[in-house]
Amino acid sequence: MARITGPKCRMCRRSGVKLYLKGTRCDSDKCALNRRPYAPGQHGNARSRKSDYGLQLREKQKAKWTYGILERQFRKYITKAMESKGITGENLYRTLESRLDNVIFRSGLAVSRAQARQMARSGLFMINDRVAKTPSHAVRPGDVVKPVDFSKVHLREGFILPEWISANVKGRYITYERYPTLEDFDGNYEIQSIIDFYSR
Repeated sequence: MARITGPKCRMCRRSGVKLYLKGTRCDSDKCALNRRPYAPGQHGNARSRKSDYGLQLREKQKAKWTYGILERQFRKYITKAMESKGITGENLYRTLESRLDNVIFRSGLAVSRAQARQMARSGLFMINDRVAKTPSHAVRPGDVVKPVDFSKVHLREGFILPEWISANVKGRYITYERYPTLEDFDGNYEIQSIIDFYSR
């Protein structure tokens, strides 16, 4: 299955914000954005004015890199969001947050979305007592996500459980309570700019 490869720290430097692609390293002094807070490349320090297209493209790239999605799949999410009833931006946000790898990361069961993706591909998690090996599997409200072997899962320190996910500590499982809304949005990208980019 295709995935984003290459140096992840360059993505954060290109975006100008932390995308938290490398887990705890992003909060440490080793973070590349802390040491070199400018874009990568020979002309990274040079200031350049961006057009509206350039700004929208940057927001789209930030969203793709944050969730570890390639262009083809991301475009499918956009098309689905536009064709579905309701607010397009909210539909897109709900789809991205409902991915299995993202739910695992949000629950604090992985240090990064990349690790969550790898754990899902390895069959370390079950949805409603059935092993799920597809990181992009759409989790629905009421679904119960549980590790197959809890000893292979290490909880992330300092994470905050979102309101749409509940945890059962005794049963060692999490429940996807509801779809997130735009009021719950806490991303580092602008959804409207992404919609405008694909609406050209």
